[in-house]
Amino acid sequence: MDIKNKIIYFGSKFTAKALPQDDGDQTIMIEGYASTNDTDRVGDVVPTSVWAKGMENYLKNPIILAFHDQRMPVGKMVDHKVDDKGLWIKAAITDAAGDVYKLIKKGILSAFSIGFRVKDAEYKSEVEVFLIKDLELHEISVVSVPANQNTLFSLAKAFDSAEEYELFKQQFAVEESAKGLEDSESANSANKEEWNMDPKLLEEMLAKAAATAAEQTAKAVVEAQTKAAQEAAEAAKAEAALEAKIKAAVAAVQTVDTGAERLLADVEKRLNEQAESHKSALEGLETALREKAAELEAIQKSRMQFTDPKVDNGDISFQEKQAAVFISKITKRPVEETKYYKDLATKYASGGTAGAAGSGSGAGGAIRLPSKNWETEISLNMEDEIRRQLVVAGTIRNIAMSQPFMKLPINPDAGADATWVANSDFGGSSSSGTQRTHALKEIEISSAKLATKEYVNFEEEEDGLIAIVPIIRDAIVRRMAKTLDKAMIIGNDVGATTYTAGINGLAYYDASATSSPTVAVAAKFTAAKFRDARRALGVWGLDPSELILFVSQAAYYDLLDDTEFQSTDKISESRNTLITGQVGLLTQTRVLVTAQMTGAAANDALAVLVNPRNFVVGNHRAMRMDTDDEVVNQRRVMVASMRVAMSQLTSNEGAGVVTVRYV
Repeated sequence: MDIKNKIIYFGSKFTAKALPQDDGDQTIMIEGYASTNDTDRVGDVVPTSVWAKGMENYLKNPIILAFHDQRMPVGKMVDHKVDDKGLWIKAAITDAAGDVYKLIKKGILSAFSIGFRVKDAEYKSEVEVFLIKDLELHEISVVSVPANQNTLFSLAKAFDSAEEYELFKQQFAVEESAKGLEDSESANSANKEEWNMDPKLLEEMLAKAAATAAEQTAKAVVEAQTKAAQEAAEAAKAEAALEAKIKAAVAAVQTVDTGAERLLADVEKRLNEQAESHKSALEGLETALREKAAELEAIQKSRMQFTDPKVDNGDISFQEKQAAVFISKITKRPVEETKYYKDLATKYASGGTAGAAGSGSGAGGAIRLPSKNWETEISLNMEDEIRRQLVVAGTIRNIAMSQPFMKLPINPDAGADATWVANSDFGGSSSSGTQRTHALKEIEISSAKLATKEYVNFEEEEDGLIAIVPIIRDAIVRRMAKTLDKAMIIGNDVGATTYTAGINGLAYYDASATSSPTVAVAAKFTAAKFRDARRALGVWGLDPSELILFVSQAAYYDLLDDTEFQSTDKISESRNTLITGQVGLLTQTRVLVTAQMTGAAANDALAVLVNPRNFVVGNHRAMRMDTDDEVVNQRRVMVASMRVAMSQLTSNEGAGVVTVRYV
């Protein structure tokens, strides 16, 4: 693992405020300090000066993610500033983010978490301070629990072990921080520092050491003489011994002086030899630099690399892949031939991190990015986003269709009972009961095509397309999800005579029109009407936990005034397993609100009660995008399409759906 290029995460709390938008969407604005320049208790420092350069790439597309998942963009950074305290950001999260929007609104997701890579730093082990001098911001996410609970920056929390953290810091250690290392290289470095010392300073140091030694020896001589004088009266032998000690002390002083002189001479000799060596080396480097000056200047301008860099698919952001695919589609050129792709290739050749995929470098320092599966990845992501916005489709069993028309075998109830056998018939032919005929049944399910298109003028340049790609993508997703959900709830409903869908919706299959409950126009939908609908379902409505009640916005607000309705905030935790669109419970039946039942006139649907076990949704073809030119109109059309189906399984016990209508 390349520890030096490790992506590091840390977080901080934010505040949220909901704001209405002109188009009817709801937006939550969240703001807070993503980073402060305080020194952490472990000595990590992120000065505010690094953010001016560190955010350059991120500001080109400042998307806000959820949970560090590049497939889950939920908003966009709309403002930021760098002040004396640190980096402050402000982001807009729209209700198109679905569950993430709701979790932020409820205060469950309440923290920023930013991911960045350290490009340059300085670590001083003697004072245990890690100063970040340059970094690159990769992404900003909303999360429930930040990487740093105390909102203090701490690099150590981004590593799996203390050993891995120490290895990371040593890669940025300055020279004086290497003190205490006991390997041979460190010892040699210490010796070089000693030999590179100023000769005059070294001479003064050695002279001082010799003088100190002489002073200490002289002191010892005086003490010895005093002691000898005191003991002279005791014995002549002690006096002779004292004279011997004095002579030895004088000889020691002469030895120290002589040794210091020899050491000083040796140092001067080595310094002279090293100076000659350094002079020769510098002259050789000057010659080489003059010869390579032109080549070095060319390298600096083109930012070429002599290595063969590799780029991992994970290094490239989802937004970059999405922009590359859409620009390729709009311009009708392969991804690799677009200017945007070539700019990406140059970017990752000069500053990308090493990875496992990719191919050799090309002209101008560019490399070949692994773009083979980008289109599939973008299509799948758009499908996932559509599913997250669907209310009806997510509640019904989905199957894969290998062809547009498909037959499904089912096992319907034969409708006849078993036979009670009389005691007198035991042992006879009647003992096994009356013969009944039973056979499997087939139903046919056929897919329909759902499509939408966008127009782009020929004059639009690639650089301009980068800004509108997210707008085009979101518009396609929103239209497809809205139309698909509307078709599945009221498609070809007899009560909606002005609407014709490619598939039949749930309201279409209501076979109990004569017994279905009704609500007068301008009257309220109540829990009593829900019970009437259950009664009309017959055997399909016996278990309320199997049912789902889809209601219009008007019916939902009516239920809020009904004491039998339990909104989600009143449901116990053990029963509060929310699905998209769920707003509460009636008895044990989930209530889901959809914006696709908008009628308020006679015969319009305001609620649909369904047992989803009797229905199936077929997925025939995934999302695909095609483009073509309209030369007359001087524009290019982009078409997104998919094929889906929906069908009822059996009708022998009722359709399994009841529609409540206005009258």
